[in-house]
Amino acid sequence: MKHLQLGILLALFFHSGLATKPASATTQDGSLQVIRIGHFPNVTHAQALIAHQLSRSGNGWFEERLAPDIRIEWFVYNAGPAAMEAIFAGSIDLTYVGPSPAINAYVRSSGNEIRVIAGAVAGGAALVVQSDGRIKSPADFRGKKIATPEFGNTQDIACRAWLGTQGFKITQLGGDVQIIPTANPDQITLFQQRLIDGAWTVEPWVSRLELEAKGTIYLEQTDPITTILVSSAGFLREHRALATALVRAHAELTDWINHHPGEAQALVRSELAAEMKHDFSLQVIQKSWPRLRFTTEISPVPFEAFLADAKKAGFLYKSVDLSRLVDTP
Repeated sequence: MKHLQLGILLALFFHSGLATKPASATTQDGSLQVIRIGHFPNVTHAQALIAHQLSRSGNGWFEERLAPDIRIEWFVYNAGPAAMEAIFAGSIDLTYVGPSPAINAYVRSSGNEIRVIAGAVAGGAALVVQSDGRIKSPADFRGKKIATPEFGNTQDIACRAWLGTQGFKITQLGGDVQIIPTANPDQITLFQQRLIDGAWTVEPWVSRLELEAKGTIYLEQTDPITTILVSSAGFLREHRALATALVRAHAELTDWINHHPGEAQALVRSELAAEMKHDFSLQVIQKSWPRLRFTTEISPVPFEAFLADAKKAGFLYKSVDLSRLVDTP
C-alpha cells in the first residue's frame, strides 16, 4: 500500500499536466471577475492567511485595492506540488508556494507556465528531532525515519539534499535514511508516537513539534526563501496590469505585517483555526513569529541554490535556464 501511495505521488509529480486550461471567470465584455489564489495553512504563508481571513469578513485586502468588481477565491493546499498541479490544470491563477516546487514546475513546462512575481517570507523552516538524544550528529541519522510535508516540496528536497551532503545514499523509495512525505498535521501524531525520528517542516509545525511533541531543533533554516508568490504565465500575460496591482497590494500587506505584528498574529490565528477546524494556540503563533522575515524582495540569484538542491536530490539531471522564472510586474 505504501508503495502504491508513493507511486501515485510520483505520477502526480511528474505528469506534465499541460492540457488546455480554462480561463479565470470573466464578464461578458471579457474583463476579469474572479482571481483564484492558492496557499497553505502555514504561518510562512502569513500574507495569504491574513488576506483570506479578511476576505471571509467582507473586508478583503486585495479586493479593496483592485478593481471594484474583482472577487478573490481562495484555495488551500497541503504543500507545493499540489498547488503547482492546480496551476497546470488552470484551477488557480496564482499561489503562495515554496521555491522548489515552483522551479520543478518551471522546468517541467520548459519555462512556459510559471512566473515568480514576488517574495513573501524567508526563514521559518527547520529539522526537528526527538529529544531523547538518539540523534546528536549527522551520522546518527542512518536508519532513521524523517517526515517532510510532501514529496517534492521545498523541505522534502532540502532534506534529501542535506542528507546527501552528509554521505547518505538517498533514493525516492528508501536509502540509508527513510524519508516519509507526511501532511504537516499528521507529523505531530507520528512524532508523539515515536513512529518518526524527526521532521523537516515549516512554521507553525516547527513550534508545534517543540511545544506539543517535545521535539528539539537540530537544524534551522533562517535565511533561505521559504515562500514566494507565483503566477501562471498566462495570467501574467493576459492581465499584467491587474497582476501589478496585486503585487503592490501584497507589498502593502507585507509592510503592514511588519508594523502590526500583534494584529497580524491574531488574523493568522483566526484563519488557521478556520482552515484546520479547531482552535489554534496563540503561543504557537508567537513562538513562530521571530523565526520569520516578511519581505517581498526577489531576484533570480537564490533560485540557483534551490536548483542545485533539486539536482542533489535527484529531481533534476540537466542544466536549466532560469532567466524567465522571475518576472516582477
